[in-house]
Amino acid sequence: MTERTKYYFISDCHLDALNHENCLEREKKLVAFLEEIKSQAKALYLLGDIFDFWFEYKYVVPRGYVRFLGKLAELSDSGVEIHYFTGNHDIWTFSYFEKEFNVQMHRKPCLFKIEEKKFFIGHGDGLGPCVKRFNFLKNIFTCWFFQRLFALIHPTLAFSIADFFSKRSRKIHADSDCIYKGDDKESLVVYIKSVLEKEHFDYFIFGHRHLPIDMRINDSRYINLGEWTNKGAYAVFDGRDIFFETY
Repeated sequence: MTERTKYYFISDCHLDALNHENCLEREKKLVAFLEEIKSQAKALYLLGDIFDFWFEYKYVVPRGYVRFLGKLAELSDSGVEIHYFTGNHDIWTFSYFEKEFNVQMHRKPCLFKIEEKKFFIGHGDGLGPCVKRFNFLKNIFTCWFFQRLFALIHPTLAFSIADFFSKRSRKIHADSDCIYKGDDKESLVVYIKSVLEKEHFDYFIFGHRHLPIDMRINDSRYINLGEWTNKGAYAVFDGRDIFFETY
């Protein structure tokens, strides 16, 4: 049996059950990727916005995604360690992934030591300057009271509302997602510099930005995975170095 020695990182797949045809094609591509890496993967890090919208009801789960969820179960059962960082689109994940797939859920950035290297990993939303409005909304979305109110809405209406705001947000940010704004205006770059003033990390890995980035900041390396949706971008760490790839 091949020894599992690699650590994989993907983000922003934005699987969307309301757009079945496009979602199915994207999901099959994602499952094919997971099938290809399963014999080598020691751990898989899902850095958020894997779903374009996810709301976990008490007794039901959203329709669709069966190929992806089945593959997650297969990887987990075969011994692959899976970490899931909630993003701003799939913030309403509760206990389903932990109980069904033995996935380790993370709701904020975390520090990891992997093969003697220090990693700072998260989705990337709400970090850095100029995010007060975003964090205000995030505090509302994570409030148990508002979560229970939303749970009272019928799923058909709830997912339609979410789909409307998701498309609206994507349209607003479509242009800025394609442009690097400069070191002093990229919120995550500013945030990383502030972290490095207090502690050194070998690697910072984020998603959320939808723009693939691989750059040096002081003696650290910052990788933004961009988005899986169109580019199939991912990163892999082999125990010595990290590589930015596309599938």
